Amino acid sequence: MAIAAIHRFSSQISRSPSISQFIRSTATQASPSSSSQSKKVSDRIVKIFAIDLDGQKREIRGLTGTTLLKALTNTGMIDPASHRLEEIDACSAECEVMIAEEWLEKLPPRSYDEEYVLKRNSRARVLNRHSRLGCQVVLSQELQGMVVALAEPKPWDIP
Repeated sequence: MAIAAIHRFSSQISRSPSISQFIRSTATQASPSSSSQSKKVSDRIVKIFAIDLDGQKREIRGLTGTTLLKALTNTGMIDPASHRLEEIDACSAECEVMIAEEWLEKLPPRSYDEEYVLKRNSRARVLNRHSRLGCQVVLSQELQGMVVALAEPKPWDIP
């Protein structure tokens, strides 16, 4: 694919009177649909309400396609050092959040790995149905206005 593009590029240069014409024509040919598919950043913003450990409700913003964890760390509600990677294999449940009842059905079900991590970090090995990992919740426009609460630290995690 890349070789064909290089050959096309070199043949265009030899036939074209100017490189700038080629660049302009390639730019218009290459992405007529990509410009119509791209959204403005303002169209991708998802506003969510998060209740911190002091009980204060704060509005946070994230972008569609990113995780709830990213939105929470960007606003300083979760320490970014507590969750280095957004992969379930590296998760320590430091990004556990509680999802308000009315939003549970709008989220996909927990994966086996997410349930395993949540159970592993629960002393009683029982799942709270509202518990989710922020690194596994992907923001979408359907989640506009969602209410989440940060999970209280477990007594065995407090120094």
